[in-house]
Amino acid sequence: MDIDQGTSPATTPPDSDAQRKRKVHGMLKLYYGLNDEGKGSDQAESLDPCDINGPHFDPEVYLNKLRKECSLGELMDQESCMVKQIRSLDSDMQTLVYENYNKFISATDTIRKMKNDFKKMEDEMDCLSANMSAITEFSAKISGTLQDQHTQITKLSGVHTLLRKLQFLFELPARLNKCLELQAYAQAVSSHRRARCVLQQYSHMPSFRGIQDDCNAIMEQLAQQLRQKFRDGGSNAKDLSECVELLLQLDEPAEELCDKFLSHAQSRLESDLQGLEAELRDPVSPSKPATTETSAALKKGASSAAGSPTDASMHSGNPFLSGASKTDILEFIDRGCNEFVSNLCLVIASYQELFINRPQEGELASKNIPEMARGKLHAFVDALAVRYFSLVERRIQEEKGVGDNSLLVRALDRFHRRLQAVTKLLPGSSVPSQGTEIVVQAARERIKQYLSALQSFYLDSLTDVRQALAAPRLSMGGGTGGGGLLGGGTSGKDAPPNLPELLASFSASILNQIKSVLASVHLFTAKDITFSNKPYFKGEFCSQGVRESLVVSFIKFICQSSRQFCESTGDRGGSTPPALLLLLSRLCLDYETSTISYILTLTDEQFLVQHHSPVTAVTALCAEAREAAQKLLNHYVKVQGLIISQMLRKSVETRDWVNTIEPRNVRAVMKRVVEDTTSIDVQVGLLYEEGVRKAHSSDSSKRTFSVYSSSRQQVRYAPSYTPSAPMDTNLLSNIHKLFSERIDIFSPVEFNKVSVLTGIIKISLKTFLECVRLRTFGRYGLQQIQVDCHYLQMYLWRFVSDENLVHFLLDEIVGSAAHRCLDPAPMEQSVIEVICERG
Repeated sequence: MDIDQGTSPATTPPDSDAQRKRKVHGMLKLYYGLNDEGKGSDQAESLDPCDINGPHFDPEVYLNKLRKECSLGELMDQESCMVKQIRSLDSDMQTLVYENYNKFISATDTIRKMKNDFKKMEDEMDCLSANMSAITEFSAKISGTLQDQHTQITKLSGVHTLLRKLQFLFELPARLNKCLELQAYAQAVSSHRRARCVLQQYSHMPSFRGIQDDCNAIMEQLAQQLRQKFRDGGSNAKDLSECVELLLQLDEPAEELCDKFLSHAQSRLESDLQGLEAELRDPVSPSKPATTETSAALKKGASSAAGSPTDASMHSGNPFLSGASKTDILEFIDRGCNEFVSNLCLVIASYQELFINRPQEGELASKNIPEMARGKLHAFVDALAVRYFSLVERRIQEEKGVGDNSLLVRALDRFHRRLQAVTKLLPGSSVPSQGTEIVVQAARERIKQYLSALQSFYLDSLTDVRQALAAPRLSMGGGTGGGGLLGGGTSGKDAPPNLPELLASFSASILNQIKSVLASVHLFTAKDITFSNKPYFKGEFCSQGVRESLVVSFIKFICQSSRQFCESTGDRGGSTPPALLLLLSRLCLDYETSTISYILTLTDEQFLVQHHSPVTAVTALCAEAREAAQKLLNHYVKVQGLIISQMLRKSVETRDWVNTIEPRNVRAVMKRVVEDTTSIDVQVGLLYEEGVRKAHSSDSSKRTFSVYSSSRQQVRYAPSYTPSAPMDTNLLSNIHKLFSERIDIFSPVEFNKVSVLTGIIKISLKTFLECVRLRTFGRYGLQQIQVDCHYLQMYLWRFVSDENLVHFLLDEIVGSAAHRCLDPAPMEQSVIEVICERG
C-alpha cells in the first residue's frame, strides 16, 4: 500500500516514488477543487511562471523576482507566510492519509473474513458435487434395469386412454338422454361438443356413424326444447342468457338469435313501460288549479314570516301533491329505475356478453358478428329509451306544485344517476345525454313555475293589500263625515290603515318568498346531486336561469304590473285606490334604493353566478324601478288632484253665481278641500319624507286678495283706478303674466311630501281657475269667490313648497271672477276675515 511505501523510502523505486507524489498531488487538487492545470474550474489557464499556483510555475524566476522587488523584511514575511501554508497543506495531507489508512485497514479485514467464508463454501460445494454424482450413477442403473418394462407400460397406458374415450363415445347417447330428462342442457351440450369432432372424423365407420346419428337426433330434440323455452319467455334473464349461449354453441344463426333475444327482452321491458303508463293514466280526485295551489303554497310560506294582511286566506291548497297521479314523482322514478332501467341494463350486459364480447373463433370470426350485434343493440336501446323518456317527461310536466322542490330534485337526481349505468355498459349511446337534457328541461320548467308562482303570490298579496286599504271605507257604511276619500278624515272608531306597517308587511312577504324560492331552486346545485356538476348547472342555470329568468324577470314584473295602474284613469286607473298607488310607488322606490341590489347580491353569492353571458345590470333594474315609482307617484298626484278638482268643478258649475245671496260663510266644499288636503298630507307623510320648503313670510295666513288679478301692483301703479276707469284691466293682467314665473301644472313630482302636495294643489287650483273663467258672476258671486279664496289661502300655503304659487293661483281666480262679474263690487277685507275666521 501507499502508506507502507512511504515508510521505507530507501527501498522504493524512483518510478514508484514519482507515482506516489502524483497521487498525493491529485488528492490535494481534488481537495482544493482544482483542475488538472492546478486552477479552479472557473479560472482561466495561467501562463505566468511566477504564478505559484499555475502549471507553468518556475521557482528560480519566482525567487529572482522576489529578490528584485521585495525588501529583506518583505522577504522574511513572505517566507513565514509560505511556511504556514506548507504546514497547513502537510496537516491536511496527513489527515487524508490517516482517513484512507483506516479505510484500507477495514477493507483488509473484510477481505480476510471473506476468504474464510469462501473456504467453508468450497467444502460444502465439493460435498454437494459428490452427492450429485452418486445420484446420477444410481439413476442410470435404475433406467437401464426398467428400460424393457417402460415401453410396455406406455403402450398399456395408451390403450387404457383409448378405451376410456371409446367408452365415453358408446355411452354418449345414453348420457345425452339422461341430461335431457334432467334438463341439464349445459352438460349435454358440453358433452356433445367434446365428442363432435371425433364422431365427425370417424363417421365413415358404421359404428361411429350410428353413434353420431343418435347424438344428432338427441341434440336436435334438445335444440327444439331450447327454442321453445326461448319463445315462451317464462324464464328469468339468467336462464334466457344460458339458453342463448347454448343455442350459439349448437351453431344457431347469430343474427337470428340477436333478433329473438331482443324481441323477448322487449316484451318484458314493454310490460314495465306499460305499468308506468298505467300509473300516468290513473288520476286522483280533481284538485284545485295549479295556479291557485301554487300561490296558496307560496302564501303559506310567506304568511308566517311576514304577517300578510289576510293570513286566513293563505293556508288553502296542498302544494305537496301534484294533483295528477296517485304516487309522487320520486316513487314513479324509483319504479322506472328499479324495473325498466335495471332490466334494460341487465339486457345490455347479457347481450354484450353473448354477442359482442364473446371470443370469435373459426368461421364466426369472419362474419363480424360483434359489429352487427352492436348496431342492433343501439337501435333497440334508443327506441325503448324514447318511450321511457316520454313517460318521464309527462310525469315531470304533471309536477305543478312548488311546495316541496326537494322531492323533484331527488327524483331527477336518481333518474340521472341510474342512467349513468347505461353509459358504462354501452359507450357511445345517446341515452345518458338525452336523460341529462330532460333534467335540464325540468329545471327550466321549474324556474318558469316558480316565476309564475311568485307572480301569482304578488298579485294575491296585492289584492289583500287593496282589501285592507278598502276595509275602513267599507266599515263606515256610507257615512258622510268626510270619509269618502281613502285615507281621508274618519271617525274615531274607523282609523285609517297603517300604511307603513302595510308596506313593511307587503315588502317583507315578497322578499321572504323570493328567499324561499331561491332556497328551493338552490337544491338543483347541491353538491350531493350528480347532475349539479354538469356545465349547464354550473353556468347557464345560475346566470340565465335563476338570475335572469327568475329573479330579474320577477323584479321587472313588479315594475311592469305597477306601471299598469298608471295606464288610464278610466277603467283600471279610476278604480285603483290612491293609497295603493302611493304604497306601490314607495315599494318601487325602496327596491331602487336597496332591495334590488340586496336580492341580486344574495342570488350571486348563493349560486356563485359567473357572468359569462350578458346579464341585466343592477343599475338598469334600479332605473326601471325608479321610473315605475315616478310614474306611480305622478299618477297618485294626478288622481288626488282630479278628485279634489271634481268637487271644485261641481261646486262651480251647479251654482247660480249671478243671483246668489250675499255671502255669510265659507262654502262647505272649501272646507272639504282643506280637510281632504290635510288627510292627503298625513297619508303621504307616512311613507315619504317632508322635503324642502322655501322660507315662509310672517304674514302668509293674512294675505289679502283684490278683485283683480295682481291687483296690488295695479293699485300701486294706478291709485286712481276705479271699475269705471278707461284703463283695460285685462291688459294689465296680461302684462303682469309676461313677467311672472310660468307654472307647470302637471310637472313630475319629487319623492317627498311637499312636492306631492304641491302638485295636487296646483291641479286643484288650476281646475278651479278654469271653471271660474267659464262662468258669469254677480256682485255677491264675486264676493263669495273672495271669501272662498281667502279661506283656501289661510290653509293651503302650509302644504306647498312655495307659498307664492298658491298666492298667484288664488289671485288669478279672484281676478278672473272680477273680469266676469256684471257688478264688480268687492267685499271689504275685514269682513272677509271675519267670515273666514268664523267659518
